Amino acid sequence: MRCSEIISVLERLAPPSCACDWDNVDFWWDAGTGRCENPHRPGRGRRRGAPGGGGGGGHASHPPPDDFKPLKKINDDDFISRRVLALAASDISYYAMHTNFDGAPGCMADLAADRLGLANRQVLEPMGELEGKPYGIGMVGELVAPMTLQALALRVKEAFGLPFAAVYGDPEMREIRRVALCPGSGGSMIALAKAAGAEAYVTGDIGHHEGIDSVAEGMAVIDGGHYGLEHIFIDFMAEYLERELGDRVEVRKTAIAFPARLV
Repeated sequence: MRCSEIISVLERLAPPSCACDWDNVDFWWDAGTGRCENPHRPGRGRRRGAPGGGGGGGHASHPPPDDFKPLKKINDDDFISRRVLALAASDISYYAMHTNFDGAPGCMADLAADRLGLANRQVLEPMGELEGKPYGIGMVGELVAPMTLQALALRVKEAFGLPFAAVYGDPEMREIRRVALCPGSGGSMIALAKAAGAEAYVTGDIGHHEGIDSVAEGMAVIDGGHYGLEHIFIDFMAEYLERELGDRVEVRKTAIAFPARLV
C-alpha cells in the first residue's frame, strides 16, 4: 500500500490545518535517500516502527526532532540524530501528527474527556472550526456527579491506567464539578482553565510553582504525566488504522510503558 493512501486516511481524522503554527507535523522521512518521502512509495502502515524491522511506515504522535530545537545536522553524536539514522538504516518512513491530533474533533482532547466522563464540553483553547465543529487544545466540562479532589484523582488514575498521579490541593476539598484537562504538557494553559471556571485541572508536566500558585488561586491540579495522559493515542490509532485500512496493512503498536516510576 502507498504511503500517500495511509496519510490521506490519517489526515481525514486530523487535518494538518488543525495543528498549531509552530508544530512540525507532516514529517515524512525517506529512509533510502534522506529526502522528504515520495508519497507514492510503498508502505506497510507500521505503528511506531523500530530499528531492525525491515522497512515499512512509522507513525507517531510527536515529531522525532524537538519542535522547539530543530535538528541542524544529523550524525551519530546526538541522541535524536541517532534515532533518525536508525529509521533510515531500517528503511522506515515516519509520519507525525502532533497538535493536529491534540486539537481535531474526536481526537486527543475528546478521547481524554470521554475517559473522565465529562459532559457539556467546550474546547479550552479554541483554534477554529472543522466541518462546523470547534477544534483546539484541551477541554473543559462537567462531571456527571460532583466528587472530592481525592476521588477525582483516583478516577484519573483508573481512567488512564496510571501508576501514580501528583495532586496539588486538599484531597478533601469541596466537591468538584467543573474540570478542565489538557493531555500532554499543560502548564501554559492554567490561566485558561481558571478563566473557564474549572475547579480542577488535569494535565501533565506541572512544575512546583505552577502547582502551588494554581491552588492559591483556587484551582486544584492533577498531574498525570505527559505520557500518562497521551498514551491513549496508541490504542486509538491502531484501532483506527485497522478499521479504515483492514487487511491492506499490518498494524503493530508499541506496548504501554510509563517512563517514570516512584521508588
